[in-house]
Formats: sequence, C-alpha cells, structure tokens
Amino acid sequence: MNTTENTKTTTAPTPAAHALTVELTPTQVRGLKLAKDGDLFPQEAKKWTHLNAVVTYARNDRFKERPQKIKFLTTTTLNELREHGLLRVLNEDVSVEESAHGITMAGKIWLLKNK
Repeated sequence: MNTTENTKTTTAPTPAAHALTVELTPTQVRGLKLAKDGDLFPQEAKKWTHLNAVVTYARNDRFKERPQKIKFLTTTTLNELREHGLLRVLNEDVSVEESAHGITMAGKIWLLKNK
C-alpha cells in the first residue's frame, strides 16, 4: 500500500502582499487617492502636491466665488505610505526629499480592494 504525505510549503509574503493587508488612517487614504490622481512633487512647508497645482473653482459655481483648496499631503504621511510600499520614488538620482513620488501597483490595488 502506497501512502503519500501531503506537504504544504509556506513562502514569505511579498512586499506587495504585505501592502494589501496594511491598515491605513483616513489621512493616509486621502494621500493615496491624491497620488492616484497624479505624481506628487515637493512644495514649501513639507507639503507634497501635484505639479503646478492651483486653486480651482467648483464646476457648478457660475460666478466662481467659492475656490476649491489645493489638496496636499505632508512629508510624514508620504514617508509612511512609501514604507508600506504604496508609493515609490520616481527619480532615483535625486534625494528622496526632492524627488517626485508616484503610486505603485500595490497602492492601486489597495484602493480597489478597500475604498
């Protein structure tokens, strides 16, 4: 009689798999959504936002009286998202504090699954 033993192999989770299981704060989720809309560039006062971002006005405002604020992300939140593998540095030749950041595929998948 021949018996075979069922063996299960476990592998270490990949960084992308780890990024999908991470819990994010509402501030981090807003920052990730902002990065999904476009690459983030450093601004003054440790803030990050889209390149050439300007104050805009609501589409349904006929008289353009109510400006829409520029959405931004702080350096602390950006670093936390980068540590989780949800954001990446776009230019490796420049220091991390000066380089633009973009969303990774893991970040896009996190947004699809969670929000």
